Amino acid sequence: MQRILTATAAIALMTGAAFAQDEEATPVEITEAVATFVDMEGAENGTASLTGTPNGVLIQIEVSGLPAGEWLAFHVHETGECDAATHHDSAGGHFNPGDVPHGYMAEGGPHAGDMPNQYVGEDGVLRAQVFNSMVTLGDGGEADIAGRALMIHGGADDYMTQPTGDAGDRHACGVIEEE
Repeated sequence: MQRILTATAAIALMTGAAFAQDEEATPVEITEAVATFVDMEGAENGTASLTGTPNGVLIQIEVSGLPAGEWLAFHVHETGECDAATHHDSAGGHFNPGDVPHGYMAEGGPHAGDMPNQYVGEDGVLRAQVFNSMVTLGDGGEADIAGRALMIHGGADDYMTQPTGDAGDRHACGVIEEE
C-alpha cells in the first residue's frame, strides 16, 4: 500500500510540474532599445542595451572615462537630449511620471527614474545590469522611457535629498532609442 501511495504522489507531482512548465513556456513580448553615452565633452564613451519585459526594464550598461573606484548615481532623465554644451542639462530632471519625492529613503518615493548607485571599477569603467520595475519600454504609457535619457552623475545619490539626491555633475548621458 505504501508503494502505491508513493507512486501516486510521484505521478501527481510530475503532472503538476508538466502543467507548470507549459505555463512558463508562454512567450512574452520583448521590446529592445539602445543608448549611446556621451561624456562631458560630447565624445562617445559607452553604450547601454535595454530590454523591456512584462515586469519592467533590464538595462545593461558599459561606460568608460568615469571616476575610478567610486559609487555613482544612475538615473532615467525626462528628456531625450544629451547636449554636452549644456552639461547635459538638456536631459531635464529625473523621470518622475508619478510626481513623487526623490529617493529610496524618502517617504512616498522613489521617482520611476531612480535607480541604485553603481560602482565604477579601478579602470574607470562602469559595467552593470540594472532592473527597473517602475518603468516600461516602448508601450507609449506614462512610465515609458523610450526617447528619454540615461544619466550617470559624478557622485553617489544619497537617496533622499530633493529633487536629485545630491548626485553631482552629469558625467555621461545617453538617449534611449528603440531598435
